[in-house]
Amino acid sequence: MSDMTEQTRTGGPEGDTANKGGAQRRGGGAPSSRGRTTIADGVVEKIAGLAARDVVGVHAMGGGMARTFGAVRDRVPGGSKSVTRGVKAEVGEVQTALDLEIVVDYGVSIADVAKNVRENVVAAVERMTGLEVVEVNIAVSDVKLPDEEDEDPEPRIQ
Repeated sequence: MSDMTEQTRTGGPEGDTANKGGAQRRGGGAPSSRGRTTIADGVVEKIAGLAARDVVGVHAMGGGMARTFGAVRDRVPGGSKSVTRGVKAEVGEVQTALDLEIVVDYGVSIADVAKNVRENVVAAVERMTGLEVVEVNIAVSDVKLPDEEDEDPEPRIQ
């Protein structure tokens, strides 16, 4: 056998004692460290929007005008319900910051709802993205009264 063939089989002239089992390492480092993953702002906004809506006491997301435009858009054929309404994310390489605008139901503790939204959003975003959530700012833009109707405009066509 030639010297070159023997070096290839054993991993080098001294043999590869760190790589037992015959598997050859390709590239450099662990597979999980090869390359880079980027997460778009919209991805984090969707995760945060869904997590915020799951909290009891959150009636809707977004301010009055955003909800009105969203309701109109939802009625257009091919339009879809926006889970990112009322959510703005800034995403860096390892951290993210979120701003949420919510409408709460009348009678609930706004402080408790905000705390629960913050906890739920942080847990969901960190678990799903691996990003560190550095802040979740919550603006309560309205309170839904029991006798108020939703702001969805009446459809023009029935």
